[in-house]
Amino acid sequence: MRGILILMIGLLVCTGAAAQRRQKPNREKADTACMQAAAGRVQGGAHLHFLETAHDFGDIPRRGGDLVKEFTFVNDGTEPLVILRVITSCTCTKASYSKRPVAPGQCGVIKIIYEPHKKEPGAFSKVIQIFSTSVEGRNLLTIRGNSIDVKKL
Repeated sequence: MRGILILMIGLLVCTGAAAQRRQKPNREKADTACMQAAAGRVQGGAHLHFLETAHDFGDIPRRGGDLVKEFTFVNDGTEPLVILRVITSCTCTKASYSKRPVAPGQCGVIKIIYEPHKKEPGAFSKVIQIFSTSVEGRNLLTIRGNSIDVKKL
């Protein structure tokens, strides 16, 4: 019995280590893109630069669960950047972000969650407004797609 328990614990540890190895390339890719974007610094304050500002989910099942998109940004300015608030265009869209300042050359993420079950089926396009201490003050992100009602046979 004790041998089986030790074997099970060993398998869990190996599975966790393998899962972490699989996730590293995506994080490294985002970090590399972030560092490349930070290379072209903007003088005169904080500057919020998104690696991408729009995402198309394509055709999605309306009752298939929440959709998540993480928008990576870099502060390519010379001052710390603070995200002050994020406003979504609908109650079906939520945003989460860190309230901590992002130092010059560092990256951050704004996580957008779209809940298709809260809206009618069909095409959707949602705008997210980002207010920050960036020299622009306001940036826009968009998500879009087509929610399809899948009927049971």
